[in-house]
Amino acid sequence: MASHGILYGVGVGPGDPELLTLKAVRHIEEADVIAYLAGESGQSQAKQIAQIALDRRQPELDDIVIGMPMSTQRDAANEAYDQGVTLIACALEQGLDVAFLCEGDPLFFGSFAYVMERLIHRFKVQVIPGISSVHAAASALQHPLVVLKESFCVMSGRHTHEQLSEALKQHDSVVIMKAGRARPKILQALRETQRVADAQYLEHIGRDNERIERNVSQLADDAGPYFSLFVITRQERGTR
Repeated sequence: MASHGILYGVGVGPGDPELLTLKAVRHIEEADVIAYLAGESGQSQAKQIAQIALDRRQPELDDIVIGMPMSTQRDAANEAYDQGVTLIACALEQGLDVAFLCEGDPLFFGSFAYVMERLIHRFKVQVIPGISSVHAAASALQHPLVVLKESFCVMSGRHTHEQLSEALKQHDSVVIMKAGRARPKILQALRETQRVADAQYLEHIGRDNERIERNVSQLADDAGPYFSLFVITRQERGTR
């Protein structure tokens, strides 16, 4: 293993290039090979966020681009990961260090988790944490996620209506990520649990097209963009 390269999972943050950590920039600059996911259009959000660091590189090797189909079917995603991991493993076996760029934090709803689980038993892996969209959302809202004894829960729009409703009933603060197509379901759960007034909504945090909606009753009851989330906190705070 000593002659193999190191796989770095590099968190590039939620979107604002200035939220890249110094450590992330250094590892991007120093890596022999850069890897990342790309959508069907060929565009990579992670690469766009990290462009400042990428511009400082003098690459001698091509990037490893893992094309990810826009599908909820895991079979297609797993096939894409398998193909990408084969290329990454080949580079590591040649003694090349690979930096895998991941939006937000690599191990918080991060795509790097699926790469790491396939390679960690064969190669040395290091993770460079990044600022998550959850924390970026709180900063954008200038609103604390939790105080004192409040409970906190992170959910995904992929959870069922029943699971979302139960979390909204049980927890003081709830962040629902990957809202996108699930926005109608989430709005329904907020209405049924009487937490519409507690909720705020964000899209594309830290990017030029950032949107913040503090009154979610104004949201259209249809699907939104993939990079969107809800932040739900109690209106009356400080005594719990």
